[in-house]
Amino acid sequence: MKKPRILVADDHPIVLAGVRMLVESDRDLELAAEAKSGAEALDLIIALKPDVAILDIFMPQMNGFALARQLAKDCPSVKLIALTAHADRSYLDQALEAGMRGYVLKQSATSCLLDAIRGVLVGGLYVDPTVVGDLFSTSRRRAAASGANALTQRETEVLKLVARGLTNKEIALRLDVSIKSVDTYRARGAAKIDAKGRADIVRYASLRGWLSEG
Repeated sequence: MKKPRILVADDHPIVLAGVRMLVESDRDLELAAEAKSGAEALDLIIALKPDVAILDIFMPQMNGFALARQLAKDCPSVKLIALTAHADRSYLDQALEAGMRGYVLKQSATSCLLDAIRGVLVGGLYVDPTVVGDLFSTSRRRAAASGANALTQRETEVLKLVARGLTNKEIALRLDVSIKSVDTYRARGAAKIDAKGRADIVRYASLRGWLSEG
């Protein structure tokens, strides 16, 4: 069976070395290439088309957000993971909106990065548990829980698939309903959990444990 190929891009040699060791120590993964700038990463990803690209947010020549937006056009099949020191909500929002499927903090355990790689490979999304914990206060956790109880089964199904990155058309095919129905369930569900956009839905899904479900 062919091993998933991983590319890592970061302008810090220590980070590159650490991720290289992590990938090479996992018998199920293969290191495809390394890059030290956004421009170099773009060229390598287009040429090699790895399964997963792990990107630092701030790199010379092209930052991770700009790189992700470009890759969404040029190599949409490549799954992107942000590896960063920033736990701020604004950075997570930008990463998700740019098309990244994973968000991992550099200070987290190496198991988080492996979990993120495995998660995005099967089509899921992964948000570092530390980031999720920081984003939700105790009151928001209670509000989220009550919102989940108010969701209908169909609204829950739709929001789960939205959080996993599916389009409304793909969700309609998966659930065998019309696109208009998906729009309705998505809007109703989002309103119940006070989600203003897809990034809020992803954070909510991560809190509920939906992203780790099979």
